[in-house]
Amino acid sequence: MTTRTSRDSGDTAWVLDPILEIPHVRAAVLLTLDGLVSGYSDRLSRPSAERTAAIISTVQGACRSAAATFADRETAEVRQVVIESDHGYILVAPTRHGTCVAAYGDPEVRLDLLAHRVHSQVARLGEKAMSAAPRGTDGDVAAG
Repeated sequence: MTTRTSRDSGDTAWVLDPILEIPHVRAAVLLTLDGLVSGYSDRLSRPSAERTAAIISTVQGACRSAAATFADRETAEVRQVVIESDHGYILVAPTRHGTCVAAYGDPEVRLDLLAHRVHSQVARLGEKAMSAAPRGTDGDVAAG
């Protein structure tokens, strides 16, 4: 399975390829936290990827609000969201630099393997972003 990326997204869709190699994984999307598509698997059309990204972004926001409310806090960071339906599983994991990976597997997917691979790829994406981030004169990563 291959991935397609939007023209302005850069080279980040590589993060999806190892996820798509897992048996029973059907589709994956890389998106910004505000719901813009950065990359998507070839099983999705561009309109489906955009709809998925918008929905996942909304779900992430709702989960952050729910986690904060349950904890009686102002904010909360969500590390993972898992949605189970009669059609399979959706696993969503945000990165620390404003993107999010979402993967869909049918009911036979090994959820533990999917979670491990998604989080591994999120970590790799973070490492690559940190190594490419511009450095300030004092050696700190420049805010951007």
